[in-house]
Amino acid sequence: MKALIEKYLKYLSVERNASKHTIISYQNDLKSFLDFSAELEDIRIDEVEVTTITRLTIRLWLGDLSEQGLAKTSIARKVAALRSFFKYCFKRGYIEKNPAHLLVVPKKEQTLPKTATVEDIERMMDAVNTDTVKGLQDRAILELFYGTGMRLSELTGLNLTDVDLKQNQVTVKGKGNKQRIIPLGKTVARILKEFIGKRTELYGERTDSDARKALFIAASGQRIYDRIVRYMVEKYLKKTSEVTQKSPHVLRHSFATHMLDNGADIRIIKEFLGHANLAATQVYTHTSIERLKNVYEQAHPRAKT
Repeated sequence: MKALIEKYLKYLSVERNASKHTIISYQNDLKSFLDFSAELEDIRIDEVEVTTITRLTIRLWLGDLSEQGLAKTSIARKVAALRSFFKYCFKRGYIEKNPAHLLVVPKKEQTLPKTATVEDIERMMDAVNTDTVKGLQDRAILELFYGTGMRLSELTGLNLTDVDLKQNQVTVKGKGNKQRIIPLGKTVARILKEFIGKRTELYGERTDSDARKALFIAASGQRIYDRIVRYMVEKYLKKTSEVTQKSPHVLRHSFATHMLDNGADIRIIKEFLGHANLAATQVYTHTSIERLKNVYEQAHPRAKT
C-alpha cells in the first residue's frame, strides 16, 4: 500500500496538476491512515496491503480521529483524501471493491471568508514603493490577486506568455489543468506593463529556462515560489489592515466580496474564481449579508433597541 500511495501522489501532481499544498496534505493524511492500519493489524507499515483494507478499518480510524478531538474540517479533508485514493486504486484495478465508496464526509462548520476593506486595499497598494523593480513586482502581484481573484498556485505558475496586454487579459491554469481567461483592469495592466519592461533586472546566476518563461522572479533569480509570495502579502497587510488572516487567499476573498457588494452576478464571480460549482461561490453571499447586518447595527437608530 505504501508504494501505491507514492504512485497516487505522483498521479495527483502530474496528471491532476494538484497544488503542492494539496499533495502535502493528502500525503500526511494517507500516512496517518497507513500508520493506523499497521498498528491495527500489528504489522510493519510496508506490510500493509491495500486489498486488506475494509470499511471497518476506515470507520475505526475515523473514530480514533474524533476521539483525538480533531475538528470536523480536518476530518472531512482526511475523508476526502481517503475517498480519492481508493477511487484511484479501484479504477486502476488494484482492488476489486472500494471500501471508501459510500464514506460520508462530515459536514464542515461553515466559517465566513476573512476580507479586507476597500480602504485597506487602497492603503496596501499605496504602501508599495514602485521605484524599484522588486517593488514593481510586489505591486503587480498584489494587483493581480485583488484584481482577478486568482489562487496563489495559479499566480506562481504564470508565464510571460499567459499575459496578453493587447487584449488586457490573463490565462490561468487552475485545478485539474482547467484553463480560464480573466480580464485585467486598467490599473493592473499598467503596472504589469511597467514591470514586464524591467523584469529581466531580477535575473541572476541561478536563472534557468523555466525562470526566463516565468512572469515573476524570486530574489534567487528563479521562478517565484509560494512561501515568498505569502510572506510578501502578509508584510503589506500587516502594515495596512486589521483583518485577522493576512494571506493571498484574503485578497481572493476580498475580490469576490467587493465584486458582489457592487452588484456583480454570482455566476460571473464563479467563473472568475474558477469554482467547479456554484455552491462554493455562494459563501460570499453570506459574507455580504453579514456586512449588511453590521452596517445596519451601527447606523440605524433603532437597530439595538
